[in-house]
Amino acid sequence: MKLHLTQQAGQNLITAYGEGYLMVNQQRFERSLIVLPDKLIADWPPHSLDDLTEAHYAFLATLTPEIVLLGTGKQLHFPHPRLSAVLAQARIGFEVMDTFAAARTYNILMGEGRRVAAALLL
Repeated sequence: MKLHLTQQAGQNLITAYGEGYLMVNQQRFERSLIVLPDKLIADWPPHSLDDLTEAHYAFLATLTPEIVLLGTGKQLHFPHPRLSAVLAQARIGFEVMDTFAAARTYNILMGEGRRVAAALLL
């Protein structure tokens, strides 16, 4: 699916997605990644929800977002709450959804000028 939003210079916009891929600023990615308005972390190590550890969430906290959107792949799956406790302690919002919903939500929040991080499992 192609997404059409107005992009401001220097900001990362999720421009399309489909089975096994996601595009940021027209660049295709086929591995898990983290997208922030001003930063892109390609080839994020976890490939599935089972791969996520507390260290992954601690790393997300160091990015200092207002909110983290975790895209869990094709289907919505909730991680164990102890894993994301570091985000709550840092007063960072946390939402879990399927990866494509997280991509759409990221674009909306980024467009509103929010400091959002989308951690997307592919």
